[in-house]
Amino acid sequence: MKALILSADNFEDSELLVPLYRLREVGYSVVVASDKSGSIHGKHGYEVPVDRVFTDLNPADYAVLVLPGGKAPAAIRNTPAVQEIVRAFMSSNKPVAAICHGPQILISAGLLKGRKATCYESVAPELRDAGASYEDIEVLVDGNLITSRKPDDLPAFCRELTRMLKAQG
Repeated sequence: MKALILSADNFEDSELLVPLYRLREVGYSVVVASDKSGSIHGKHGYEVPVDRVFTDLNPADYAVLVLPGGKAPAAIRNTPAVQEIVRAFMSSNKPVAAICHGPQILISAGLLKGRKATCYESVAPELRDAGASYEDIEVLVDGNLITSRKPDDLPAFCRELTRMLKAQG
């Protein structure tokens, strides 16, 4: 069982690290992918090794996708390979978990029209403009999509993510 995290420099440290470790705790091997090899650096100084670059990924190899927040989503949201990856996950109905600014990637890929989602409050107008129904709650599950607003929501975010993974077997 493999999980995929897409991110870049200036990610929100806890929003990448907490799901990464939680997924490992429940038995997933986790691949962190970015636009460059080496490592990426969080807003608060954490450094995370990059396992793969976006263009070397096959979404079919992974069971779940996590999109952490911070400033990283804005940096990668218009990257064609990133949009192809998120579209592949959504069209195969695999779990996609996005927190804070993470939903910006889904917005750019045109995937939120008619969906229910939450996000960081400054992203909410953009989410509504993309045709999503925004709710200001700690975690929102809509089919295969899990969204949360901010680092304080990580316990609920990870709870729903692990619940969805267990339900899938």
